[in-house]
Amino acid sequence: MHDRDCLHRFVFEHYPIRGHLVHLDAAWRALIEHREYPNAIRGVLGEAVAASLLLAATIKFDGVLSLQLRGDGFVHLMLAQCTSGLGVRGLARYQESAGRGAEGGPQTGINDLIGAGNLTVTLETDDGAQRYQGIVPISGARLADSLQIYFENSEQLPTRLWLYADGHGASGMLLQRLPGAAARADAAAVDDAWRRVQLIGDTLTSEELRTLNDVQILHRLFNEDDLRLFEPSPVYFRCRCSRERVAGMLQGLGEDETRAILAERGEVEVRCDFCNRAYVFDAVDVGRIFNAGASSHGGTTIH
Repeated sequence: MHDRDCLHRFVFEHYPIRGHLVHLDAAWRALIEHREYPNAIRGVLGEAVAASLLLAATIKFDGVLSLQLRGDGFVHLMLAQCTSGLGVRGLARYQESAGRGAEGGPQTGINDLIGAGNLTVTLETDDGAQRYQGIVPISGARLADSLQIYFENSEQLPTRLWLYADGHGASGMLLQRLPGAAARADAAAVDDAWRRVQLIGDTLTSEELRTLNDVQILHRLFNEDDLRLFEPSPVYFRCRCSRERVAGMLQGLGEDETRAILAERGEVEVRCDFCNRAYVFDAVDVGRIFNAGASSHGGTTIH
């Protein structure tokens, strides 16, 4: 049985190459439990969530990593977010009338769903003091193809990913070559090792990624190499929405618009796009939001 809701880090003892393996089960089902995504959209979203965890695990930071796909296809936005503590959330926005076209298998290509567009990776610290963003065009049939280009162009680190998701879980493996091997002979050996581990990685099937545990996967792939496997880190679904964030969003909407909704409906209800939690504000709440003391809410959005 495969590992559940965890991320494993591993390194090659004799080469500057590291890797991560991630599996989401209950965390993935909690993320999608309030959404009836078509199969193909759900599959790519699961790959994006697994990829966000694999990317976040390569960086030392305190904040949120966002992986966004935006294009001119009938899925116009896909967003996966991962905190430095490996808490994830995600969503997809698409034309409901075109949803029937996305009922294919979970491995439908992203260019069929997103169309022409960009993949954006954003890293933002918790205090908002630092923000990094890398953007590359969506390229290739698989999300992993665009991510490989992202790493080549933005991070300057050769990186490969293998991803799979369905209605039950999402999994992924990352291999990354690190700086090292200054001597020419060593560099040639590392070049050869890097080519070799990629070729071996390409033999990993989605069925193996979905069903085998990480020790079995690594033994199947790299039994001729000396690897060090570290203790797993838990991954979990975590939505960062709050009443305070929604109040800030209403402030951004403006008092006139908010009071118009209140007058029409008797209350203002905002539902989180990520977790489907409803926040309800009555006339007293709206008055508090827009009084002189409401500035402490800031102008943040629900995201």
